[in-house]
Amino acid sequence: MKSMLKKLLVPASLVAFAVATVASPVAVAQDVTKWRVQSHWPSASSSYKDSLERLKREIESRTEGRLQLQLFEAGALFKDTETFNAVSRGILQMGTISPGYAQDKISLAGIASGLPFAFRNVWEAAYFHKHMGFEEMLREEAAKHNVYWSTDKVYPTEMVVKKPINSWEDFTKLKIRSSGALQKFLSEAGASTTFLPGSELYPALDTGVVDAAHWGAAQGAASMSFYEVTKYHVKPALNIAGTDVIIISQKALDALSEKDQEAVKQVLDEQFWYRTNEYLYQEQIALSNEIKEHGVEVNTLPEDVQKRLTEAAQKTWNAEGKRSDNAAKALQMLKTMLGDLGYL
Repeated sequence: MKSMLKKLLVPASLVAFAVATVASPVAVAQDVTKWRVQSHWPSASSSYKDSLERLKREIESRTEGRLQLQLFEAGALFKDTETFNAVSRGILQMGTISPGYAQDKISLAGIASGLPFAFRNVWEAAYFHKHMGFEEMLREEAAKHNVYWSTDKVYPTEMVVKKPINSWEDFTKLKIRSSGALQKFLSEAGASTTFLPGSELYPALDTGVVDAAHWGAAQGAASMSFYEVTKYHVKPALNIAGTDVIIISQKALDALSEKDQEAVKQVLDEQFWYRTNEYLYQEQIALSNEIKEHGVEVNTLPEDVQKRLTEAAQKTWNAEGKRSDNAAKALQMLKTMLGDLGYL
């Protein structure tokens, strides 16, 4: 009887081992969650590599491969202006946008895009977001649309132009590619503006559809090859702001384990500081290289032009503050900070 039991037990153990071996890959596969990520950056943009691809590496590492990101460059799945709605509805699990693309949903979008001629240093914008509570205000508004909002970085936005701006007349003759609050500001200041997605910018500058554009600052312009067709880099910055944002479907985030949710949020918070500092470093190098290697010239706006733009900027500030009670609160918070710094 015992010998018969031994004969029966051996095959049973082998069967159990075989089942475990076959089932194991299936179980692992079921534990992997894949998110589609639609970017507003073309793959040629420096931020596609330095921000989005970094985010993919960090999130996949921190979740030990349980969450994987499938990256799509600008326009691959949706138009830039449709990404927020796609994430809000859960069609996309994640995306990157400019706040200006969500102006109809987020009343703080204009302030987030960067009020012109407000901050003078990048650290001021970072302090406003993270220490004074502006980031949380943005997150609360986005949450009403089932979106988790996280600013990628804060950095200066500076124009490139085909011809130098030496007078107010030169400025008012410009056709500028812009977006969000900056587009509204530049239009009200007297220039002609239009919005174009990143994929259309180079040919538009090359053929003269537009005379000037902003895509970040020197680093962004260099990564998009703008200096091949524009030889002037304009100073000072139009604004300093959180011009790039990572948005996540709250439904997709909630579907993760608590551990992986925390890992994603931690990566996003770290990304803000890492990319803000890295961008500043790379910015200086990029502009220096373009000056040395391609003959790019820094075009500092004349004092009278800066003065008139500053006056126009105040009107833009006040208009953004009227969009909602939340916007009014954020604008007052900003003015108080600038006043404390001695700028107002």
